[in-house]
Amino acid sequence: MMHELLNQIEAELQTLSTEFESYQMAPDQGRQEKIQALIHQRIKALSVSEQERVQAEFHGDGPLGALFKQNDITEILVNGPFDIWFERNGRLQRYEDRFASRNSFRNYCFRLMEEARVQLTTEHPTAHGHLRQFRLHMIGGELTGSNVHLSFRRHPENPWTFEKLGASGWGHGEQIQEIQRIVDSHMNFLVVGGTGTGKTSVLNACLQRLPENERAVLIEDTLELKVPNAASMRLLTREDPNGILKRVDQTELVRNALRLRPDRLVMGEIRGDEAKDFLMALATGHAGSFGTLHAASAAQALIRLEMLVQIGAPNWSLSAVRRLIQMSLQAIVVIGRNARGERLLEGVYRVSSLEENGLLLEKIR
Repeated sequence: MMHELLNQIEAELQTLSTEFESYQMAPDQGRQEKIQALIHQRIKALSVSEQERVQAEFHGDGPLGALFKQNDITEILVNGPFDIWFERNGRLQRYEDRFASRNSFRNYCFRLMEEARVQLTTEHPTAHGHLRQFRLHMIGGELTGSNVHLSFRRHPENPWTFEKLGASGWGHGEQIQEIQRIVDSHMNFLVVGGTGTGKTSVLNACLQRLPENERAVLIEDTLELKVPNAASMRLLTREDPNGILKRVDQTELVRNALRLRPDRLVMGEIRGDEAKDFLMALATGHAGSFGTLHAASAAQALIRLEMLVQIGAPNWSLSAVRRLIQMSLQAIVVIGRNARGERLLEGVYRVSSLEENGLLLEKIR
């Protein structure tokens, strides 16, 4: 019933702006007043919640508005106008509401891009940015073969601490104490796991443990990490889809960070040739640094790290790459999910030695 009403209102709105591609783009103030008057006339007999839903379809977040308000929802996935999913407590669930039409969804995407200050075009069919308390990623229909796809990942209002992780059943006491010891003793380490396993949450817990007089320089693509104290700072990469501004990647940020007197370097995610510069910095005196890496196990993390370093240093031999890793990395924390989708700590490993066949790992906890 609600969606039928939304479709009727949308059809009437389109007649008010026939010279424009959509009513969303009609700039004339008088025309906008007519649009609002038409909506008001059609919804005045509805309940307050129904009126809010109609207004959201044409001027707000549409069906996503209710999901945005639920703080226990960590991720929202939109596979087009009629297919919306959300994650709560590690479980992916389908949402019963949807956009009224493809045109309504298209207009929402226009509003979204304007608010988030991103562009999605044929030439640049991907975009990422921030929308209020969410990290936003958009992929155009040119790459999906159908509709624009959206992903919203919620930034936690309060950063995770080891106390919160322990209370959630994420790991047992001895495991958490071992990670705390690694942080306190200025060991260099990586937090590794698959997508959505909570790597950023663990990094934030580690950051909250830093003393006030230690300066951490955080390097990331999006605002996800919590700066731990007044002495610390963050550096963000820059992408310009219009090609006007110079691109600033993580490799350049690592090099700049070294000139900012960091006690620790913290990488939101290592994913490219910045791995070489990051490990070089760790090997030359920046003890206590850490970051995240996508990998399913500690052994897989070492293999991925070798590959990423070789991207930045293609002329290095494998033995030289492994020697750098052995010099700069002392521990690996592996996290994952159980069968119920709950996040958990799978193990803490020490990079024990470099042998003829590669780096050896020893499970500590």
